[in-house]
Amino acid sequence: MTTPLSAVHIGSDFDDFLSDEGLLAETEAVAVKRVIAWQLEQAMEARGLTKSAMARQMHTSRAALDRLLDPQSPSVTLLTLERAARVLGRRLVVSLA
Repeated sequence: MTTPLSAVHIGSDFDDFLSDEGLLAETEAVAVKRVIAWQLEQAMEARGLTKSAMARQMHTSRAALDRLLDPQSPSVTLLTLERAARVLGRRLVVSLA
């Protein structure tokens, strides 16, 4: 029985490449941040919250909220995420896989 070409794996995968280049952790952090920023924006939209109103309810500045919503800025604190989640009526869940 022969293996179809689509099932043949030659060489390393992309994660191996990123790891070898020392970029895997940063790439994964940016990907996670993009998802979080998108989820926050969707929840804000669903609740009809502007950025100014969201920042006010989080007791933070509009600039800090902009950083939180910036998918290219992976640095964010758990406290900031928790405050955003609470304002949006959500719960922050963090896990290690």
